[in-house]
Amino acid sequence: MDAESDVALDIIITNVVCVFRTRCHLNLRKIALEGANVIYKRDVGKVLMKLRKPRITATIWSSGKVICTGATSEEEAKFGARRLARSLQKLGFQVIFTDFKVVNVLAVCNMPFEIRLPEFTKSNRPHASYEPELHPAVCYRIKSLRATLQIFSTGSITVTGPNVKAVATAVEQIYPFVFESRKEIL
Repeated sequence: MDAESDVALDIIITNVVCVFRTRCHLNLRKIALEGANVIYKRDVGKVLMKLRKPRITATIWSSGKVICTGATSEEEAKFGARRLARSLQKLGFQVIFTDFKVVNVLAVCNMPFEIRLPEFTKSNRPHASYEPELHPAVCYRIKSLRATLQIFSTGSITVTGPNVKAVATAVEQIYPFVFESRKEIL
């Protein structure tokens, strides 16, 4: 078994965070009173609105900025954001769906082997940091992709990046390095 052999790794996207603007001022009290599945946080000045399909939670500010979390793909995030904008239109606001942007993608990937973390950290020192007293994983940053990987000794890797493509590229880039530091099966 070598690092160049094609191994199919399943990358499971667990969360996609996106942002959009409504280009109008939103009355949070009206949304709280008339909207469905709504939690009004008056002390913070925001409204949480939940959609069931796709399963998304949106944070709505009176300025018209909306942050959606909980989607499992970029397409689902956009669909959910558009559904949310439509529900705000039905409440009587002059909503124009603009400035949609995927901000963050969180994914999990399991390697088919365990990893020796101290050895991995020593061989990848400038990018990898490992503090076993603080956190059980190695934090590996890829600045060119703006991606951060949390590498656990079990072979589980949590990837955070700006989009799905960057997350997939990060896993492809890290595989040869973690393969070198794998635990040998007896």
